[in-house]
Amino acid sequence: MLDKKVKIFRKLKGPIVIEGPVELTDMEGNLINHKNKFSLCGCGKSLKMPFCDGAHKTLI
Repeated sequence: MLDKKVKIFRKLKGPIVIEGPVELTDMEGNLINHKNKFSLCGCGKSLKMPFCDGAHKTLI
């Protein structure tokens, strides 16, 4: 079995995109369900935290 590398990159003035096998938890250690590729909010304006909902687009 091959180990997949996790890819993480930040879009300019926008979300942090994560792709690959990662475990995402809240501050208490509870698992947060997500897809294999997802975006985390990088601006703090999302109503769907910790995920990006496109709110950063109103900041540009």
